[in-house]
Amino acid sequence: MSAATRRLTTAQALVRFLSAQYTERDGVRRRLIAGTWGIFGHGNVAGVGQALVESADVMPYHQGRNEQAMVHAAVAHARQLNRLSAQAVTTSIGPGATNLVTGAALATVNRLPVLLLPGDYFASRAADPLLQQLEHPAEADVSVNDTLRPVSRHFDRITRPEALIASALNAMRVLADPAETGAVTLALPQDVQAEAYDWPEEFFADRVWPVRRPAPDPAELAAAVAAVRAARRPLIVAGGGIHHSEAEAALKALVDATGIPVASTQAGKGSLRHDHPADLGGIGHTGTAVSDDLARTADLVIGVGTRYTDFTTASGTLFRHPDVRFLNLNITGFDAHKLAARTLVCDARTGLEQLAGALTGHRVDAAYEAEYRAGKERWEQVVETAYRADDENAVPTQTQVLGALDAVVGDTDVVINAAGSLPGDLHKLWRARSPRQYHLEYGYSCMGYEIPAALGVQQAAPGTPVWALVGDGTYLMMPTEIVTAVQERLPVKMVLIQNHGYASIGGLSEETGGERFGTAYRYRAEDGTFTGAPLPVDLAANAASLGMDVLRAKTVRELRDALARARTADRPTCVYVETDPAPTAPPAEAWWDVPVAEVASREAAVRARERYDARVAERRRHL
Repeated sequence: MSAATRRLTTAQALVRFLSAQYTERDGVRRRLIAGTWGIFGHGNVAGVGQALVESADVMPYHQGRNEQAMVHAAVAHARQLNRLSAQAVTTSIGPGATNLVTGAALATVNRLPVLLLPGDYFASRAADPLLQQLEHPAEADVSVNDTLRPVSRHFDRITRPEALIASALNAMRVLADPAETGAVTLALPQDVQAEAYDWPEEFFADRVWPVRRPAPDPAELAAAVAAVRAARRPLIVAGGGIHHSEAEAALKALVDATGIPVASTQAGKGSLRHDHPADLGGIGHTGTAVSDDLARTADLVIGVGTRYTDFTTASGTLFRHPDVRFLNLNITGFDAHKLAARTLVCDARTGLEQLAGALTGHRVDAAYEAEYRAGKERWEQVVETAYRADDENAVPTQTQVLGALDAVVGDTDVVINAAGSLPGDLHKLWRARSPRQYHLEYGYSCMGYEIPAALGVQQAAPGTPVWALVGDGTYLMMPTEIVTAVQERLPVKMVLIQNHGYASIGGLSEETGGERFGTAYRYRAEDGTFTGAPLPVDLAANAASLGMDVLRAKTVRELRDALARARTADRPTCVYVETDPAPTAPPAEAWWDVPVAEVASREAAVRARERYDARVAERRRHL
């Protein structure tokens, strides 16, 4: 090892180290840490903040307004770039650090990389207690940053400068590993950030982290091929792992050769183009009729890159064939073994290519193909009906908003959503035209995700029209990053839909005996209920006050014109529309388990429990 050293503070060394890290897959190299988001306060302003000033030539900095939102932006950036590039987020100690927790959980749940750098208390205890310090009476070494431990894939507290060397390398290993990735937290005591150390020059050399494409075990592959050849009604469930692996072409080749149909999770939608004859759309509680009908009769379910959440499996009630078995292709053994499946633990693209090669000459029965193609055609008519507006001068419904947007977007536009009633409508109805067009965060379904996520995607894909679909409930959670979009000159487009309440949870409340209590944005009536007139809030005016250009649309025609104008805008633009609350989306094709009160005095809850008992009896354990 060379004796050459460089004297820097811990924070300066960390920033310089991060600027020299790269990933490489298929011969393509990217910056692993493409930039740093930050809000400065005591705990990071004099450490990481000063280091970022010194390293502005090699580490781009982005100023956020909310710590959780910064994580959302970084996560969306990583997803857009197939997890091959990430961003860092630095915060102060105290509330700045704990505000990271929700974003960290979202990243880890969705298997997406983000590096979190919260400030921490003095390692030396020279000043104790600090402003914002939580004093734990039994564990003096605990700080509020420990709340990040359960939601991080890797956590470390850097209590000595030299400890950073091993910890930083470990952090990069986790971020770059597709089987391990998620939120990585390096808690940085503020005194250690500012402490100088003689760092070995090798620490700052360019370092490339190969992103592997592991192949399936030959014995597992042979068993998988035998299972597919024996199946009469196989169905592929496409998950987000297909996108992360850039395996869309491999999936299409397998499907074209074998005729096996594909249904998609929220994360996997767009794995095939919507107009491919074998693409059946979404699956599960928010799935299409054709997908869910086939799922009920499938004798082999081939999960590719999916976690099998309760929405996908309809809480264990969807896959009903008496002899149904599962074959799971996943880069992690943890997910591959779900539902007592046969496993192919491998990279999605590599696994699909080898599976296709081993299935040469195999094709499903023509009658099965004809069946699912007919079902797809029937569902297309459902989509057309939901999108169609017979009166161009009428107030649009929510599905007509989607129809208007469908008519305006290009193949590479990105549509972002996360929570409310829109995810269900989009999963059933949206016609995904490219692998990255459909960007739904439904692993954590986090209200407030959409606007900051649009910023992260826009940074990753400059020149691409990026749309944040935002309901009034989500907007009120986190509109702050509109200011960041204006500051960063990011021409994101926001479609702000006002329906005066939590539409999705309102419907769920009614279905489960909650009688829509607490789900509307209305004045409190004299009897104590929220049944009065809608609140006189003007969300469009609020968006304009934060710096967005705002286009108000009252009719279907005005909406279509506004969307077309927004698409070509060169600065942040909002299309604001109040929708007709009448439900126009097709109903759920499969169940979702939300437990209902077992005993209740109100009739609505009693009846809801009767319906619940009937559905929960259909649940099946796949063993």
